[in-house]
Amino acid sequence: MGRYVLRRLVNAVPLIIGITFISFVVVDLAPGDFFTSLKMNPQISPETLQGMEAKYGFDKPLVVRFFLWFWRVLHLDLGESIFYHVDVLSLIGRFLPNTVILSAAAMVVSWGLAVPLGLFMALRPGTWADRLLSFFAFMGMSIPSFFFALLLLIFALQTGWFPTGGSFSPDYDTLSLAGKVWDRVHHLILPVVVLGTSGVAGLMRLMRGNVMEIMNADYVRTARAKGLPERVVVFKHILRNAINPFITIAGYELGALFGGAALVEAVLHLQGMGNLMLQAVLSQDLFLLMGSILIGAVLLIVGNLLADIALKFADPRIRYE
Repeated sequence: MGRYVLRRLVNAVPLIIGITFISFVVVDLAPGDFFTSLKMNPQISPETLQGMEAKYGFDKPLVVRFFLWFWRVLHLDLGESIFYHVDVLSLIGRFLPNTVILSAAAMVVSWGLAVPLGLFMALRPGTWADRLLSFFAFMGMSIPSFFFALLLLIFALQTGWFPTGGSFSPDYDTLSLAGKVWDRVHHLILPVVVLGTSGVAGLMRLMRGNVMEIMNADYVRTARAKGLPERVVVFKHILRNAINPFITIAGYELGALFGGAALVEAVLHLQGMGNLMLQAVLSQDLFLLMGSILIGAVLLIVGNLLADIALKFADPRIRYE
């Protein structure tokens, strides 16, 4: 296992270089840059613009700019945001916790519902409960997240039951510890419902399919033939093997922290990475965008590695030699 982890970490280096270089090229291929709009401002002299371009390295060739940026990354310096004029790492550190909290809460809700509901459906195939839950699952998968977020936003505006924007209240810092926890939970309800609905729908169908496939396995029939209680057969032999694909999915979920909640954050006006990356794209803030892509790539690689390690402990039959 140690050699396997070391090999994966070594292979991650050229992978990160490739991901960031391709992203750097794609961003550079977009028409214009951050300074294009400034050039149309007659109050800014060409000399000032040239100085700003030289400060951020835009007067150098693409390949040179990339390796200068990557050299700074090796020294844990993601550069300075051109739009916000602050350090990219500190800026991401301010917005990332809100996205992590939202994504983690949505994952807990979706997994906490999908696993038991999928197991319940698989143990009662063809019943009215199975058909009803399957109907809601297909409906949840077919509704776009941004559209569902808009519907809930309208509902919140009409009822006043939930906040209509933000990850916390303006007076958050003045609240007590219990008040801060409740304020966070209150602001999380709508986005968690949006993200959790789509997550439950897909995971529930996956769990149902896995359980129904494993129920016909030889070792399950052998366990029943030995006279084991049905509860032991279900939880020890069926559920334990059906849960393996979910461990792999968890690795991808860690890397999807940015993308999964980005659109919902933009619709519900949350202070997370979604809105930050949207602003970086609109303003063509190269260093902020590349810093976000880099962290997303690292999270994806680390998440898959942790998932593979967890899968090894969950299923001793798996070998990584």
